[in-house]
Amino acid sequence: MATDFYDALGVGRNAGSEEIQQAYRKLARKYHPDVNSDPAAVDKFKEIGEAYEVLSDPDLRKKYDRFGADFRRVPDDFDERVYAGGPAARQGRVRQPPGGSGGFGAVGGFEEVDIEDLLGGMFGGRGRGGPIPGADQEAELALTVEEAYRGGRKHLTIAGAGERGYDVTIPPGVVDGQRIRLAGQGGRGSGNAQPGDLYLVVRIKPHPLYKLSGRDIQIELPVSPWEAALGATVPVSTLGGEVKVRVAPGTSTGQRLRLRGEGMPNPKGKPGDLYAEVRVMVPKTLTNRERELFEELAAVSSFDPRRST
Repeated sequence: MATDFYDALGVGRNAGSEEIQQAYRKLARKYHPDVNSDPAAVDKFKEIGEAYEVLSDPDLRKKYDRFGADFRRVPDDFDERVYAGGPAARQGRVRQPPGGSGGFGAVGGFEEVDIEDLLGGMFGGRGRGGPIPGADQEAELALTVEEAYRGGRKHLTIAGAGERGYDVTIPPGVVDGQRIRLAGQGGRGSGNAQPGDLYLVVRIKPHPLYKLSGRDIQIELPVSPWEAALGATVPVSTLGGEVKVRVAPGTSTGQRLRLRGEGMPNPKGKPGDLYAEVRVMVPKTLTNRERELFEELAAVSSFDPRRST
């Protein structure tokens, strides 16, 4: 059964020329062989090309609306201007009738045109036989927090790129969602056209200690009850190494200590900060002496955390 050209473009029979052109552009982007590797995309691309060729031409469209799938068989001596596209039309071209004869002989017929010009250069081609630059491609680059912090060289294999291997230079301090461009490593161009680029989208894996928010890092800081009550200098494990921080006397769970510049580095600007959130921890088991001291504290202290502000 012949394809309905309106269905092929997904438009109604009353669609205007602008709507038809927009529908064609959208589908051409989706099914162009340079961006769609599905073997069926080639046939689909030809189908929408033929549909657009007919529906974008007022006379051809009028003839198609009148005669349907048999419109190409209608002789030229009908009372409307027609021409036979034949196999060339199915390949996306409209050719001038031999010798200028046919329904348009009076106006000189049609010169050869290419419907791919209507893509507005989105694929870089200027004709069906012209070179078409390769399409840009994307792939995810999974990194640990430590890898993102340090940067460096990493080898990866992308299954969707024909199992090709890549040696990637990762700048220190990349953040989730950042793109790394590999020039010329995308889709291949046709003819002598340049290949596209491959963009690696950074995805940072969850970490048991560090939580990232942009370039800032959050970490929990466990302290003992006496450290929180009396104050203390305690170590904090950062991605750049261990540092010491001062816990002020009377610090409670939930308070945050800010370590400026200890977050993710930034080669082009200010680095992020590290926020250590205090967690007051108590021992799960007590020695006899510890129990005596806690009982003594409970007896002499007037502190009531449920009434404190």
